[in-house]
Amino acid sequence: MEYETILYEVDDAVATITLNRPEVMNALSSDLERELHDALRSAGADPDVRAIVLTGAGRAFCSGYDMAAVEGASDPASRYPADVIGGWYERGQVELDHLREIWSLPKPVIAAVNGWCMGGGFWYALACDITIASDAAVFAQPEVRMTSSSIFLFAALCGWKNANRYALTGDHFDAAEALRIGVVNEVVEPGELLPAARRLGRRIAQVPAASVRLNKAITMQGLRAAGIDSGLLLNGALNAMAHSSYGPERERLNAAKAEGGLRAFLGARDDPFRPEPFGPRSAGAGE
Repeated sequence: MEYETILYEVDDAVATITLNRPEVMNALSSDLERELHDALRSAGADPDVRAIVLTGAGRAFCSGYDMAAVEGASDPASRYPADVIGGWYERGQVELDHLREIWSLPKPVIAAVNGWCMGGGFWYALACDITIASDAAVFAQPEVRMTSSSIFLFAALCGWKNANRYALTGDHFDAAEALRIGVVNEVVEPGELLPAARRLGRRIAQVPAASVRLNKAITMQGLRAAGIDSGLLLNGALNAMAHSSYGPERERLNAAKAEGGLRAFLGARDDPFRPEPFGPRSAGAGE
C-alpha cells in the first residue's frame, strides 16, 4: 500500500507504522492522521499481523499537532465565540475518537518513542497499549502555556498528582521520569528501541490471537466501562473551552508571531520556562 506521510511494513507478524514527516518532527496533519488510522485499520484486519509498532522517523516520535494545520481555529480573537467554541469542540471529538480507535483494535499497539514526544504525540503514546521509550525521549504538553488542554488519560494512567505536576506547567520530563510515573513500560538505548518493540510484538504473536484480542478487550473495554469514557466526554467539552479562551497572554504570543513568525511565537511561549526540569533544554544538559 502507498502512503505519503507514513511508512508501513510487515515483518514476522509485526506491522511497523512510522510517522514520516521528519522535517516538522512528525507533526500531526489531517493527512498524516488519516493515513495513520487507515494503516492501523489495515493492520488490525490483516491475519498475518499479530502486533503493531508505532514510531516516528528522525529525531521525534511526534511533536504534536501541526500548528500551521490548525491556524484557522487558533486565534479566538478573530472570530465569533460561538464559531470558535463549536470548531474546537468538533475537532476535539475527532481527536479523542482517534485515540479510542487504538483501544478498539483487535491487536495491541506498541508505541516506540524516540526523541521528542509532545502535545498530541504524547496523547498517542498514552493511548497505545504498551509504550517503550528510548533513553533520549522527552515528553511534554508545552501547548498548555498558550491556553490549551491536557488529556484525562494522563491522570487516569499516572495519577492526578503526577498529571498536575506536568499538565499545569507544560514542563518537559525525560524517559526516566516517564518510567517512574507510569507513562512508559520500559526504557532502552536508542539503537535498541525498534528491536525491543518488535521483539515484544513477536512475543505477543506466540499467544493465540483470540486470547490476545479478548484480553486486550478485558483491559481496555473494562477501563472504558469503569469511567475513562466519561472522563474523556468531559475532556472534550473543556478542551473546547480551553482553546477558546483568549486573553493578554495569548495576545502577546500572537504579536510575537506576527513580528517574527513561528520561531518567535515558540520563543515567547517557552523561553520563560527554561531551563526545563529534564531533557536537552535542562540546566544539566550541557554537563
